[in-house]
Amino acid sequence: MKTTLAIMAAGLGSRYGGIKQIEPLGPNGEILMDYAVYDSQKAGFNKVVLIIKKEMLHDFREVIGKRIEKKIETEYVFQSFETLPSFYKVPAGRIKPFGTAQALLSAKNAINEPFAIINADDFYGGSAFSSMHSFLADRPQGERQAAMAGYYLENTISEHGHVTRGVCDVKDGNLIAIKETFKIMRFPDGTVRDVHDAPEGVILDPRSVVSMNFWGFDTSVFAFAEDYFNGFLKALPADDIKSECLLPSMVGHLIRNERFSVRVLSTGSKWFGVTYKEDGEKVKTKLRFLHASGEYPDLVNG
Repeated sequence: MKTTLAIMAAGLGSRYGGIKQIEPLGPNGEILMDYAVYDSQKAGFNKVVLIIKKEMLHDFREVIGKRIEKKIETEYVFQSFETLPSFYKVPAGRIKPFGTAQALLSAKNAINEPFAIINADDFYGGSAFSSMHSFLADRPQGERQAAMAGYYLENTISEHGHVTRGVCDVKDGNLIAIKETFKIMRFPDGTVRDVHDAPEGVILDPRSVVSMNFWGFDTSVFAFAEDYFNGFLKALPADDIKSECLLPSMVGHLIRNERFSVRVLSTGSKWFGVTYKEDGEKVKTKLRFLHASGEYPDLVNG
């Protein structure tokens, strides 16, 4: 069965201070996408779609694209203002893409089979890809059921600043609701808090399941995503240059309106990633350990 992995890599990385998606972090110069491609192939995925900005294409191909192209069928798609609906006029000063829901739609014409979609700058772990591929391969045809790889909140916090997470309400293995929570921090007393509305924050359960933007869909999702994204654009103030349309919010909308059910997959994987530049050293240490323990070969020269 053909399955595709779509990788969202068009974000500007404003908190990170650079194009973090193509920074080498592994001991042989691997970037985090190398691990996603390796783990996805091992799980059974047989195509990769890279969602990038057009101006990044040359750097992407030089840093990783040519390497991926030798291993698996690869296609590039561009997240840009050019594909926005004609009714919407981009305000002067807008630079950022319109978020992960737009990224999903950017891949519409490149995907004709069940697929997973992930962030480029996260490490998800091999068992997460295995669980997702099994879901996509085994799900009954015609059922509007999606999947989300779930991770514990306490394992997804940066020590160097606040993070955004989709905090989930899960019942009997199904996603009931998801709340995009924008400023989550670990406090000195060890508690994890949402500080979006008050500096002292609201304490969150560290064992809450969160979305790290690892989703599985079939192609029927594109029609729903298009409707949702168009509604988002129509509701934007004419001078809004920062708001983004996010996948967790879209999925929550689909659940509330009974368009999809979403299975939460227990992956057994440890997530890690680079939100801030200071996170990089910790990620490098973890990757060195995974290579030394034999979990990954040299993904650059092998």
